[in-house]
Formats: sequence, structure tokens, C-alpha cells
Amino acid sequence: MLTISDQDFTRLHTFIKQKYGIDLSKKKQLIVGRLSNDIMARGFNDFSSYVNYIMTKATPSDIDGMLNKLTTNYTYFMREEDHFAFFRDTILPYLEQTKKNRVLSIWSAGCSSGQEPYTISMILKEYFGSKAGMWDTRVLATDISQNALSAAQNAQYDEESLSKLPAGWKTKYFNRTQEPGVWTVKPELKSNVIFRTFNLMEPIRFKIPFDVIFCRNVMIYFDQDTKNALVNRFYDATVPGGYLLIGHSESIDKSATRYNYVKPALYRK
Repeated sequence: MLTISDQDFTRLHTFIKQKYGIDLSKKKQLIVGRLSNDIMARGFNDFSSYVNYIMTKATPSDIDGMLNKLTTNYTYFMREEDHFAFFRDTILPYLEQTKKNRVLSIWSAGCSSGQEPYTISMILKEYFGSKAGMWDTRVLATDISQNALSAAQNAQYDEESLSKLPAGWKTKYFNRTQEPGVWTVKPELKSNVIFRTFNLMEPIRFKIPFDVIFCRNVMIYFDQDTKNALVNRFYDATVPGGYLLIGHSESIDKSATRYNYVKPALYRK
């Protein structure tokens, strides 16, 4: 295993934080442990030359590979399902009553391999039922990782990832593949999710503000100042009365946000 000097460690974690918001300033051993083999396999003799490359010549694929190794993209369908119950029982009835144009604007920010936006889409279809065709329920799903987005668009999942779905949803919204134990999202569900590459450190300049923003288990990698700035950008991109949902392991500084606290991990403008 390689070693990394304090200087190169500082250069690398500072670069990652400034560009992508991820705070690895206390993760020196994690960086060494997760990157060493890959660095050597790619022909670099030491961390210094690798850091030089990352900071000056790296391609988006290089950055993607590095970030994937340094962060965990573990997720599954219906994760933190009380969020989805609130979405179904409280948020959607409110939106159904107030959205006269029948256009919903929902963002899965940091969508990883797609389980969250597909879950949201299934709930939308279940809620609206036969009226679904009268509504624009498309979900915007973004992530910084091209690998994660490719997996989301490929839309193939194993039995474990699907295990929390309500009875009947698997056969209703998924098809079996030829590979045992692997299912793929049906086209009518897949077409309801729009995938885009987006870095949450960038200004939020989508055409219309959002009724609901899901950004769950993403900010665990951000320090407090980065989180506060991102939440403020979310607020500016939320319609009055709209909602922000974060992960249960995350927190927002209530004194630094203009959102109103609703319940744990759930806020409203």
C-alpha cells in the first residue's frame, strides 16, 4: 500500500471539497486504503504524481472513479419509507389540490443508482391511478457520478434491493431478466424519470422551482458551511409551500435555514 504525505493529503482533500463539497479532511486512512491499489494499477508510482494528475489533467471519468471509491452509494427501494408515506399521505394530496396546471416538479438530488426516483415514480403512479395520464409527474433525478447514472438508466436491480417494496409492486413495475434474481424497470416507469448529471456545488438554475426536493444521505459528506449553503440554494429553488426531505442521519442548522421544520428530516418553505 502506498503512503501519502501531509502535503499531498491536504492538496487532495482541499481540491475535492472545493469542487464537489465532499469533506474528507479527517479521512486520510480511508483515502490511502481505497485509492492505493487503483493508483498503482494505473501506473502511478506515488500519491504525489496521482494528485498532480487529478488536479491538472483528470478526465470526468477519472474524477468519477475516484469519488466512487471514496464515497458509499448504498441504497435500495423504499429506503426510509416513512418519508414516502408522508409524501403519499400529506404532500401529494396538497399538490393535487393546489397544482392547477397538473404539473409536478420533483427533484431527486443525488439519486445514486436510481432506486429513490423510481420509488417516487411508483408512488406517484399508485396515488394518481387512472388519473396519472392527466398529470405531468416526471421526476428529475441528478447525480455527479456518471457511473451511478449509468446504473440508474440501465435500471437492473437484484432481489435484495427490491425486498422492501409493497406486495405486488415488483411484478407491476418490473420485468424479470434472463439473469436469475435480477429485475429491470418497466419502460412506462423508466420513462417517467429524467436523469441528468449535476454537481450540487453548482448554482441551481433549472427552469422552474421545485414542489419537492429529495436530497437524502448526500450531505453526510459535507461540512456545516457547505450544507448551509446548499440548503439555502435548495430554498431558493423551492416553490412557496414546497418541501425538502433529507436523510434521517443528517441534520440542518435550524438557525441558518429559512425552511420551516416539519418533523425529523423534513422541512417546508
